[in-house]
Amino acid sequence: MKYGFVMAYGDARDAAELAAIAEENGWDGFFVWESIWGIDAWVMLGAAAMTTQRIRLGTMLTPVPRRKPWDLAGQVSTVDNLSGGRVILAAGLGVTGDERFWLFEDDPGRKVRAELMDESLEMLTHLWRDEPFEYSGKHYRAKKVAELMPPAPPPPVQQPRVTTWMVGAWPRPKSMRRAALQDGWLPNYIVPPGGEPGELTPAHLAEGVDWIRRERATHDLTMDGYDVVAEGSTRAEDRKAADTVRPWAEAGATWWIDADWSSMDRDVVREASERRLKAGPPRID
Repeated sequence: MKYGFVMAYGDARDAAELAAIAEENGWDGFFVWESIWGIDAWVMLGAAAMTTQRIRLGTMLTPVPRRKPWDLAGQVSTVDNLSGGRVILAAGLGVTGDERFWLFEDDPGRKVRAELMDESLEMLTHLWRDEPFEYSGKHYRAKKVAELMPPAPPPPVQQPRVTTWMVGAWPRPKSMRRAALQDGWLPNYIVPPGGEPGELTPAHLAEGVDWIRRERATHDLTMDGYDVVAEGSTRAEDRKAADTVRPWAEAGATWWIDADWSSMDRDVVREASERRLKAGPPRID
């Protein structure tokens, strides 16, 4: 089991300082969330890369369909190279039905965002190689040229792609298949038959893990190195914090992400984050 922490709010300086504290206190990952209009997540992660040596660095999460894949590929490659190959890209379709996330454009709908996601994932695998390529999709295209000037960004350290965690809505097969074919599952639970988001339980997670195992097997893929991510909140002063994590590990989770979204006040978040990080992760072993 590995343990990550999400900084709920802060700037690049906060990220650099808190990531170092996380590394010093035994955490395995440090994450920030990517806004539509706000402090740049990849600048924050770049700053964190300069103050750390071991800890994984990533987003929680990136709304990939709302990004141009070539812009995202360059940012991710830059931080992956800066960190020596420690980036995790957590990818999702983006929040729907909430006006604060759609200030500058209209939501094209889940179907279109899913199409954009699939094309982006295809393009990212090409964009993370140091070679020209041609691509023709419904929403994106790329022309193949013999030589780019200025040149394309250097490929990331991680090959054939940067570690990519994908949101998968259990039990929707198409959404789950997208996650199964990446490097990790960020689980959501959809209540059938209405299709509304529900509360994920360890039992749901275990069912989803079994489904992913079978799906990967049909593509000659094993579960070796595949991540299953559970998210929740534990308190620094709770000596039994591991009891919160243990059911998720028993259900098949390989990562626990500690995230407290109760405040967006920078000073409050900074103080609470330091206290939680210094207490160390809620290890079950």
